[in-house]
Amino acid sequence: MKRFVKWCVEFSDWWNIRQSRKSLLFVVMLTLSAIATLMLSFPLNAQINLPSKPISELRGVWLTNIDSDVLFERDRLKNALQTLDELNFNTVYPTVWNWGYTLYPSKVAGKVIGRSLDPTPGLQGRDMLKEVVSEGHKKGLTVIPWFEFGFMAPADSLLAKNRPQWLTNRSNGTRIVKEGTHDRVWLNPFRPDVQQFIQDLIVEIVKNYDIDGIQFDDHFGLPSELGYDAYTVALYKKEHRGKAPSKNSQDPEWVRWRANKITEFMKRVFTAIKATKKDCLVSVSPNPQRLSYEFLLADWQKWERMGLIEELVLQVYSKDLSFFISELEYPEVKAARSHIPVSIGILAGLKNRAIPIQQIQTRVQKVRDRNFAGVSFFFYETLWNMSKEKPQERQTGLQKIFPTPAAYPNLLAGWKPFS
Repeated sequence: MKRFVKWCVEFSDWWNIRQSRKSLLFVVMLTLSAIATLMLSFPLNAQINLPSKPISELRGVWLTNIDSDVLFERDRLKNALQTLDELNFNTVYPTVWNWGYTLYPSKVAGKVIGRSLDPTPGLQGRDMLKEVVSEGHKKGLTVIPWFEFGFMAPADSLLAKNRPQWLTNRSNGTRIVKEGTHDRVWLNPFRPDVQQFIQDLIVEIVKNYDIDGIQFDDHFGLPSELGYDAYTVALYKKEHRGKAPSKNSQDPEWVRWRANKITEFMKRVFTAIKATKKDCLVSVSPNPQRLSYEFLLADWQKWERMGLIEELVLQVYSKDLSFFISELEYPEVKAARSHIPVSIGILAGLKNRAIPIQQIQTRVQKVRDRNFAGVSFFFYETLWNMSKEKPQERQTGLQKIFPTPAAYPNLLAGWKPFS
């Protein structure tokens, strides 16, 4: 486009030397017409280096309680939602299941875990989720609670201590899985009692809160090194004429069997959600398919083909821009885009990893260039509170990304893929 405009200017200068004013006016009009035609041939949100004004675009952010205190005080939360609205965000994903606790008062959790609410002082005497829904909807924000930990729990949590039979393990009997410096354990997603507990938590949220959807990620799977507990091995043997599962946790058949079991549960959860509230969207925010399937047994590509996902927010957190771009081009990503809104999760920073606003802007532009449904940032604190750049500088950068409001791309409200 830049080369084309430059050519037009040079062409006009050349013509001015050789032709009359009348001819020049004709050429200028013809040139402007050509530029207008070319510009209109691009989708609005694909125009390079220009602030776009799409009819709809996901502009989301995850609100977590890890390295963040945004959820722990009513006014702080209210102010955060106000600022996000002013910056033309339209969607928030507040965590509701994390560190082995619910972040909302839960009768289901109280019965199974022994505590109905995360013990963090800032959550006591409040219903954080109710506040997010109420304040968020006042601002026109879409509110989609995030079931962040899935089947994972801290190794020292009440849940792990009270239900040790629910935990799964490696072939050598060990259970601890490191996540950074934290010791995690995993609930066995193949046990009916575990499945019922997880489903009951989900249905409780859908039933009791005026939410717009609910989101899972690949913690709704299981690290492929796990699954060697007595219950799962016995179930596998029962379905394989007494044959034990492979000691190789990456054995294709063993991976496929476990992933298919999790898919069956995903279908059951989807059905339960829709039976409770048919217009509650089911959102999934996984890692790229190869990592998600092979190492976390979460086959989101299959879930999408089965119609179990109504919004996909693919986490692409790579430092390398070329790798980031390549992840947007995989066949399963393109296939999903023809069925449902597919957006890209962009890393805004971590506690020990600052990301410049310019890098964030570049990634947003690469997503827009390819006509994705939008972007969501991980996570709230790193948008402007946790950065080497000044908060005002970060917010100004975000204003450039989202200069005008845009509607949430809702599949149930008639969203259509780009042609």
